[in-house]
Amino acid sequence: MHNRRMPTAPSLYRHPLLQGLLATNKRDVPWLVALRNTAAIVLPLAIGAIGGHLIAGLGVSAGALNTMFADQPGPYLLRARRLLLTTLAAGLAAFAGATLGQWPLALLFVAALWGFAAAMLVAIGPNATRAGMVSMILLMVLGAEPQAAAQALPTALLIIAGGLLQTLFAILAWPLQRYRPERMAMAAALRALAGEARANVGHDNPIALPPSLNDLQAMLFGADRARGRAVEAFQVLAEQAERVRVELLALADLQSACASSSLREALQAVREGAATVLATLADALEAGEPPASDAALAEYAGATQRLAAWRISDASTGWIVQVADARAAALGGQLRAATRNAEAAGSRGEARVQRAELRLPRALRPANPLAILRANLDFSSVAFRHALRCGACLALALAIAHLLSLARGYWIPMTVAIVLKPDFGTTWRYGLLRVAGTLGGLLLTTTLLHFGFDDFWEALLLFTVLCFAYRELATVHYGVAVACLTGVVVILLSFYGIAPEASMTARANDTVIGSALALIAYLVWPTWERGREREVLAGLLDGYREYLVAVLKGSPRRRRDTRIAARAARSNALASLDRLRQEPNGRRHLPRAETLVAQANRLIRAAMALEAARDDAEVPANPTLDDFTRSCDAALRDAANALRESRTPQGGHALRARQQALAEALPQPGSALDASLRDASDRIVDAIDSLLHGLTRDPLGDQSHTGQP
Repeated sequence: MHNRRMPTAPSLYRHPLLQGLLATNKRDVPWLVALRNTAAIVLPLAIGAIGGHLIAGLGVSAGALNTMFADQPGPYLLRARRLLLTTLAAGLAAFAGATLGQWPLALLFVAALWGFAAAMLVAIGPNATRAGMVSMILLMVLGAEPQAAAQALPTALLIIAGGLLQTLFAILAWPLQRYRPERMAMAAALRALAGEARANVGHDNPIALPPSLNDLQAMLFGADRARGRAVEAFQVLAEQAERVRVELLALADLQSACASSSLREALQAVREGAATVLATLADALEAGEPPASDAALAEYAGATQRLAAWRISDASTGWIVQVADARAAALGGQLRAATRNAEAAGSRGEARVQRAELRLPRALRPANPLAILRANLDFSSVAFRHALRCGACLALALAIAHLLSLARGYWIPMTVAIVLKPDFGTTWRYGLLRVAGTLGGLLLTTTLLHFGFDDFWEALLLFTVLCFAYRELATVHYGVAVACLTGVVVILLSFYGIAPEASMTARANDTVIGSALALIAYLVWPTWERGREREVLAGLLDGYREYLVAVLKGSPRRRRDTRIAARAARSNALASLDRLRQEPNGRRHLPRAETLVAQANRLIRAAMALEAARDDAEVPANPTLDDFTRSCDAALRDAANALRESRTPQGGHALRARQQALAEALPQPGSALDASLRDASDRIVDAIDSLLHGLTRDPLGDQSHTGQP
């Protein structure tokens, strides 16, 4: 008899911990970026070999290799800033490590402090985290090669030179293609919206939220944005894209609510016509040419005319035609405005846009990094606990390497710095894949170098291929990328005079020890996501609540700011659920959390459809609408507080009675806005009531699994 407790092979494969090891992601590094990053690493080696200064070339190459991943998308100014900060951190760490390596106890103390400080940077963001990790690696590597300050300084300068070379290559096209990052980002956003617009929607099917434009907003309105009239055109175009996004969601929502298949086809034709216009604009932006969108706009106009010609006697469907006609007309205006602004978006149209610079939305204003770090100096902070764990592990790994008198023991603390992450799932994944990738890369590269590629230029060719593959595959599959990186390091060491066979066993053992140490450290003092998801989900409800109130009664500026903040809260909630899936006992908390997010998304879809109907119109004074708004605000606030306090909601909000009073107070048949408000309020109440009922039945666990000290 089959034991039901015994996991079968298919269920093991579906387990999140195993899926995390096998899953691959979409390649997101353009081959030109990988090529220029590889060139900055390979050229110093080739020039050094030709000029008889291979050791100097190795130093520059190592600096370029360590700063390679700081070359991330964004305006050229921001890209240069990231690379230069990473370069500076790498140079300082290299100098400190080489100098302090003469005094092991001093290096041990500094490693603990450095590890803590570098790990705290996770509170600021991924780019700061990357710079911190690079500095930890170089501190450990150069600490194993003690030098006097006079000798350590040239080594650090060579590493800085490699970072500067990588920076130069990254911004080399700045004068020629000044606004290319902005054009590509805008084109990608419009193409994503076009893809959503083409998706068919059936009757009563759930509607997915359109893709977020937060990254685009940050690029165009952030502190490190480019300046100029062309950027103003991009900003205007981003605003138009956001309004197009809301209109497309409203049309999809109406299509889902429609029982008539022929009317759904008419609505689908309108959405597909909008997709054609958006794709045309994306093509033009990528090519840097004015859009040739007359045919696409004519196609859209034809679809809207066919929709406007509808005459339906069924009252249950008639309101859909009324609202859809208004939404299609508004969307057409947005598409035409986007076409006009796309003509001016780029270097060629700088003088064609006259628009005052828009304020940076609250959700995207750059906070003071020091203030963020101060706020996270608390045991309840994930970043603070990670920093303590990282600093202690880095010092312990360094002590183990010294006690065992390992020849290249820096691999142990270096592995700890790379593998140890703030959450268990990522630490588990990086640890196992690092071991597997290292073993595979060592075996493959050592074999290739032993049976071939014994000439310097042949080895350099193999090095180039592996370096390019590492950059391209790092976001696709970490294990495969580590195998490529291992080959890169093996070849670098062979150029330095260390035979591949000599380092193979030691490197493998040290990697296993470092990965195991990181995993054990996390298990000894964990920071589990389970229990913490309640605060994140409460933040999601707060964000949705503020947006709903702004849609019902707020100004256009307030609606935009709260919409951006709500999307950020939703991203945080989805990331929290992803981390929960990776934890050993996190899956039992998932169904309740996922149900809550689904109910909350029903609310936000109704609110966005209502915003599309409202557009810039002022909602007439209506006491019943005020009562309805206050009740929704109180109910969602009650739900968020119930989540935080792990209790059932207090209830007693009488949402349905207030919604019915609002519906009766609206004129019949009324305007398109009246019809949308009547429908959206009904769906909003249904979503909030379902959410409160779910929390009353199950308040999402208790406080016993927070991972708090």
